[in-house]
Amino acid sequence: MLAAYDVCAICGRPVDKTLRSPHPMSAEVDELIPVSRGGDPLSFNNCRLTHRRCNRIKSDKTDAYARSHLGGAAAQPKATSIPFELSDW
Repeated sequence: MLAAYDVCAICGRPVDKTLRSPHPMSAEVDELIPVSRGGDPLSFNNCRLTHRRCNRIKSDKTDAYARSHLGGAAAQPKATSIPFELSDW
């Protein structure tokens, strides 16, 4: 997961993968559908790269909620790698 993307899916800023937790800008994996709401934490299609800070603000809420609480500094994220589909084959 961490190798597939370079920017935070919430704020759109680059993620420095050399930073270690608990640094607020360290890399963290976020579930699109939170585990608390039935999401699968092991599904690649349900996971994405975020900053620790952005993920903590989002919690089990929406991206829009997190972006509104980032002080308006958040940009719409842009894809920085080629998306791919996983096959059932």
